[in-house]
Amino acid sequence: MTNLVMLKQKRYKEFTDFLQLYFPYKVQKISVNAGFTCPNRDGVKGRGGCTYCNNHTFSPEYTHKPESVTQQLQGGVEFFSKKYPEMHYLAYFQSYTNTYSDVDNLRALYEEALSVNKVVGLVISTRPDCVSDAILDLLEELSKKTFILLEFGLESTKDETLEYINRCHTYAESVDAIKRAAARGLNVGAHLILGLPGESREDILNHATEISKLPLRTVKMHQLQLNRHTKMVKQYEEQPELFHFFTIDEYIDLCIDFTERINPDFFMERFVSQSPKELLIKPDWGTKNAVFIHKLNKRMEERGAWQGRLY
Repeated sequence: MTNLVMLKQKRYKEFTDFLQLYFPYKVQKISVNAGFTCPNRDGVKGRGGCTYCNNHTFSPEYTHKPESVTQQLQGGVEFFSKKYPEMHYLAYFQSYTNTYSDVDNLRALYEEALSVNKVVGLVISTRPDCVSDAILDLLEELSKKTFILLEFGLESTKDETLEYINRCHTYAESVDAIKRAAARGLNVGAHLILGLPGESREDILNHATEISKLPLRTVKMHQLQLNRHTKMVKQYEEQPELFHFFTIDEYIDLCIDFTERINPDFFMERFVSQSPKELLIKPDWGTKNAVFIHKLNKRMEERGAWQGRLY
C-alpha cells in the first residue's frame, strides 16, 4: 500500500500510532516534577534559564507541590482511573532538565516511578548537553526492561536563535546527543518551538529539513507564546520587530508546510500548546487542542497535504 493510499485515512503519523507499537492497551502520560534544575539556571552554563520559560505554563498543578515522585504519580493515576479504569501510565519527567544529576540519583528516581502500580514506562525530557555516556548506559539498561522515550529540547536548529533565547547549547550538540542516544537503541524525540524571535518562515521550514536527517522517532512542536514572568517579555519590549505571533489560520498552514517536509517515518506527537490564561500574553486563540487538530486535519484534506509529501 502506498503512502498516498494510507494517508487518505490518516494524513500524518500520530503519537497514538507510535504507542500502539509497544502497548496492547491505552496509556496516558502523567507529569512528574522530580526537583531538577537546568545548567542555564544554576550558573554552570548560565543564569535565568531560557528566556521563554515559565515552567508553570506546561506543568500540571499537582507537580508544583513538594511531593515525592510516587505521590505525584499515584495522584495522577487516581485522577485518570476514575474515568478510565483500564488505563496504564507513562511517568513523564517533564519539569526542567530530567537527566541533570548523577547516575545513582537518576536510577533511584526512575526506578521509583516504575515501581508505581500501572506505570509501564518513562518519558524523560532533557537538554542535549545533559546526557553523558554513563546516563545513556543507564537508560539503555532500563530500556531492555521497560519502555523509554528520551525527549530532547532542541527548540531551533539555528545557533543564533539558541543564543538569543539563552539555551546555552548549540544545534551541533543536539545532533550529537540524538545520534548517541539512538545508537543505544533508545526511542528519541525532539521538541521545537515554531516562531522564535528573528526566525523567518524559511528558517522554520528548514528546521523540518534539518531534523529529518536525524534518527528520531517522535516530534513535538508548538507555537511561540509570550508568557508573564519570563525574560522574553523584556526582549519583546526592547525588540518587538523580531517577533511575529501567528494567527491560528497562519499557524495551521505553517504546521502543514512543516509536516509535508518532515521525514514520513517520524510520529507527530503535538502541534500546539496553550498556556494558562493567567500567564499567557499572546497569542490568545482560545482554542482547545482537539479543536485545533480538527481544523488542521480538515485543512490538510482541503490542501491534499500529507506528511512527507515534500520530504
